Amino acid sequence: MKKSFQSAAFVLLTLLTGGPFSLHAQENSTINITTTAVPFLRISPDARSGGIGDAGIALSPDANSVFYNQAKIPFAKKRSDIAATYTPWLKEVADNMYLATLAGYHQLDEGQAVSASLRYFNAGDILMVDYNGNKLQTVRPREFALDFGYSRNLSDQFGIGAAVRYISSKLVTGNVNGTNYKAGNAIAADISVFYNGVTENDRGWRAGLSLSNLGSRIGYTDDSNNKDYLPASLGIGASYTEVWDEDNKMTFALQADKLLVPKIPETTEAMPAYRDKSVVGSWFDSFDNGALQLAFGAEYGFKDQLFLRIGYNSKSYSYGNWQYVTAGAGVRFNMATVNFSYLVPTGDKVNRNPLSNTVRLGLLFGIDK
Repeated sequence: MKKSFQSAAFVLLTLLTGGPFSLHAQENSTINITTTAVPFLRISPDARSGGIGDAGIALSPDANSVFYNQAKIPFAKKRSDIAATYTPWLKEVADNMYLATLAGYHQLDEGQAVSASLRYFNAGDILMVDYNGNKLQTVRPREFALDFGYSRNLSDQFGIGAAVRYISSKLVTGNVNGTNYKAGNAIAADISVFYNGVTENDRGWRAGLSLSNLGSRIGYTDDSNNKDYLPASLGIGASYTEVWDEDNKMTFALQADKLLVPKIPETTEAMPAYRDKSVVGSWFDSFDNGALQLAFGAEYGFKDQLFLRIGYNSKSYSYGNWQYVTAGAGVRFNMATVNFSYLVPTGDKVNRNPLSNTVRLGLLFGIDK
């Protein structure tokens, strides 16, 4: 029973934290997926970007920019903005798993702004069983991340931004057969830059670069040698808006992301060296992990009141091997905007995105300058 319980706990921690693993399908064939702790930080938290293939780094700024590119905020048309988004998770499997986010910013003047955001991930109630199907215990994993950011423009076209993040991940707590499990905590930071090349009528290019989740490792026991990496990543994006007339415009967006986490060793003997890497060293040792994703999409706007969106996202095998089509819509009512997005399921049941057949709902409330 003890071995079965510890195995169940390991499986739970692996699935929820994205802990590193490598599966050997044959003697000379290895399936190596680059995974990290707190994978909820990799879930796109914005219904608008969710309709454009999750390409959010270079879109026009709003309150949800705090999740993609802080440097956009000084170029926002509204002085203050608040956003809330609800995203069901694994809807085809459970009804009580979701990601909820709240974000907002305030422009201190024409050149600088402050922001804050909260991400809360509820993994529902998970029943742990042994290999014989005997009930062990029910756990209720909960995770959240709290951010505070600052951004400013360096000129009429360039801006920079930074944010600090506190992460708390409570998966299994208490003493389990001699092992004391506890909530994991970590500190991370984001750094971003933004180029705003649009004209007064909103025609032109935008581009951005973002380094996100640069921070400490996180662990769930008192063993300091058993900690996992945060999902540090490098994202680069660009968008172009074409204005046809005063009522109609079209935006095209493209984004590429690279996971800055070392490649998982193929042998257990190499794991100690993998875990002993410094955080900074791990970023530079990540370029051979093959964990890439490419996103692109388009948004049609009518009178800045009605928006229709479509997109596509493809993740490499090392990133999870998800390919999916997205669609979305938005409606603006004076100070409020309502956004929806839907992820069209693709692939088989093994590699299908957990957001398949899911509608994400987002609300924005802004105050004009």
